[in-house]
Amino acid sequence: MTNTELTATSTALRIPRPASPYQGDIARYWDGEARPVNLRLGDVDGLYHHHYGIGEVDHAALGDPEDSTSEKKLIAELHRLESAQADVLLGNLGEIGADDTLVDAGCGRGGSMVMAHQRFGCKVEGVTLSAKQADFANGRAAELGLQDHVRARVCNMLATPFETGSVAASWNNESSMYVDLHDLFAEHSRMLEVGGRYVTITGCWNPRYGQPSKWVSQINAHFECNIHSRREYMRAMADNRLVPQTVIDLTPDTLPYWELRATSSLVTGIEEAFINSYRDGSFQYVLIAADRV
Repeated sequence: MTNTELTATSTALRIPRPASPYQGDIARYWDGEARPVNLRLGDVDGLYHHHYGIGEVDHAALGDPEDSTSEKKLIAELHRLESAQADVLLGNLGEIGADDTLVDAGCGRGGSMVMAHQRFGCKVEGVTLSAKQADFANGRAAELGLQDHVRARVCNMLATPFETGSVAASWNNESSMYVDLHDLFAEHSRMLEVGGRYVTITGCWNPRYGQPSKWVSQINAHFECNIHSRREYMRAMADNRLVPQTVIDLTPDTLPYWELRATSSLVTGIEEAFINSYRDGSFQYVLIAADRV
């Protein structure tokens, strides 16, 4: 067996059970992912995210487009916007104490977990299907001396190891489109304490449009995911004792990020689908914060 075969086999064995064939595909997808748009943005300050950004672009920070440092400044601005998105999510978790435990479901390379610990001083647990992402996140936490407070594990977010009612708050940041929402919210409802807060930021197709648009279909194909409708989120939360307290339409706030990204060297080919679907109303970017009752 070659080293390459051994590595592939070892990674496959770390896909958590129970896992569907689809989840196995997603684990392999993210184990093999190394997009510059994720890594180069994270290199700005060591916070590696797997979500998009919100807020107005600081054009003064971009400087002169003819300047030799303009691309570096553009990347820094994109990263500032994605960290701003994480800040908004964390700001909707409610009152969190240093003795609390938070769960990031679909934690990626761990940037939001580090931000959560820095903000609240609490323990943050992350779960991901990707062994590569978990290893990266744990390595980064160790570099920051946070290994006793921030941990990622290879785990199915639909069947986590956390005790019932043991979690103060939990979230999905652009990761809920990889799972069935009823199964997902049943698991969040189980692990959250009564009164605990769940937050998601996600793209969802707009029921008023009628059906997923061609742009939404392109996004699904690009990321091998299944984008849900806004109505599906509300229904699945209601069925699982999660009562929405805040719903924010972030669509106007995320368009500047996408329009700026489309001008960078980090384009992946999916920018047009996001921009057009946000503009025509077929796709929305929303934050939903719900309490466990």
